[in-house]
Amino acid sequence: QVQLVESGGGLVQAGGSLRLSCAASGRTFHTMGWFRQAPGKERALVAAITNWSGGSTYYADSVKGRFTISRDNAKNTVYLQMNSLKPEDTAVYYCAAVRTIAPVTTTRYDYWGQGTQVTVSS
Repeated sequence: QVQLVESGGGLVQAGGSLRLSCAASGRTFHTMGWFRQAPGKERALVAAITNWSGGSTYYADSVKGRFTISRDNAKNTVYLQMNSLKPEDTAVYYCAAVRTIAPVTTTRYDYWGQGTQVTVSS
């Protein structure tokens, strides 16, 4: 049974940092990503990483230069380091994985975690 379990969310002041973790179990994945959904908005891809081509990464324009996605294949875990957080980063963050080999820019994900709340106060 596949499970994605996120951790690391919380409340932080603007300018602060948080590190999200996503531990996968049941199988390994080539492409994993982080999405976020703010109240009244659609869920959107924030960052993604592949397990091939040297570990290609993708970032939404809104987080480039502030967020870093990485993975530890030995632990089957993906991380999202979030620095210089802004109030507009407030959202529920979801870890997700693709069942098959897919490009890092794909938005078609098959497995989802339960989500973790990130709140950035001004």
